[in-house]
Amino acid sequence: MRERRIGIIMHGVTGRMGTNQHLVRSMLEIRRQGGVALRDGTRLMPDPILVGRNAAKLEQLAAAHGLERWTTDLGRALRSKDDTVFFDAASTQLRPRLLKRAIAAGKHVYCEKPVATNLAAALELCRAARKAGVKHGVVQDKLWLPGLLKLRMLRDSGFFGRILSVRGEFGYWVFEGDWQSAQRPSWNYRKEDGGGIILDMLCHWRYVLDNLCGEVRAVSCLGATHVPQRWDEDGRKYRASADDAAYATFELEGGVIAHFNSSWCVRVRRDDLLTLQVDGTHGSAVAGLRRCFTQARVNTPKPVWNPDVPQPIDFFAGWQEVPDNVAWDNAFKMQWELFLKHVAGEAAFPWDLLAGAKGVQLAELGLKSWKQRKWLDVPRLAP
Repeated sequence: MRERRIGIIMHGVTGRMGTNQHLVRSMLEIRRQGGVALRDGTRLMPDPILVGRNAAKLEQLAAAHGLERWTTDLGRALRSKDDTVFFDAASTQLRPRLLKRAIAAGKHVYCEKPVATNLAAALELCRAARKAGVKHGVVQDKLWLPGLLKLRMLRDSGFFGRILSVRGEFGYWVFEGDWQSAQRPSWNYRKEDGGGIILDMLCHWRYVLDNLCGEVRAVSCLGATHVPQRWDEDGRKYRASADDAAYATFELEGGVIAHFNSSWCVRVRRDDLLTLQVDGTHGSAVAGLRRCFTQARVNTPKPVWNPDVPQPIDFFAGWQEVPDNVAWDNAFKMQWELFLKHVAGEAAFPWDLLAGAKGVQLAELGLKSWKQRKWLDVPRLAP
């Protein structure tokens, strides 16, 4: 077995998601399994170098996972010819500048979303990467969640017939930080720091809808800041200037209607933190992060509206669970493997900076729709 090293500059992975999903459950797992298998029998072995501003955190993180390479000198890391891929999971506001530096240094780039806080900056990144001839990708992890993979299988099998509508419920209660610590960083709730659930989540819903249900054609969005005051990581009270809830309706190609409620101010009484219900002429499905339940046309009960008697139908009993016929891997890891194969020249990778720009476009239009209180068309972005 031949092994081929690929050096990866991992920037901003000391945060919760960067550490857990990208470093531990993706990069280190790929190394543990012996790399990524290429068609010619070669194993592509990632060799990460951790980069950030806090030396103590980097050293501690590297030591905890048996890694020797870390640095606070991003410029030096970018100058290294031994590391050909740059990954960023730091704050959204800094991302365009960081990616531009990496592209100028000739690195292939892979990053978290949103890729920028506005469409102009996102498209500028895409043009820069194409001009430089580097390969590029954006994390669109939810496409590889077991629940959504099951939805895709149902769609491809024709289970739904003609898809009519999609309903998404996302969110949970994020504590304000006064009497219980918040589960999300405080910058998420400050508009001036790139925060806001519309910018964060509409980027997700764009790629989910485009890939599973139909390309987004128009949007109507209402945002809200339900909790106006919160407390940061140091216990200091601050004003929440960003939206913490979004209520968005999308028109998709083929006349499909999708509605998503996204909120960090909702208490959960559903199957999961994210649930998607897809209704079609031949059947419906409800998917969470991992599980998926279906109800076919022939199994659909026939309710009659009568508020004067107890409901005689157990509506949950008429749904069947889609079985786990395969072993599902980590969603972030699966996309990392695809991107590394792409860098190695083996496969196309459609989840690139243009796909990331489409998410930013929808978020920008969602914010504009909220401000103008009107429906807005979503123009096609030129490739």
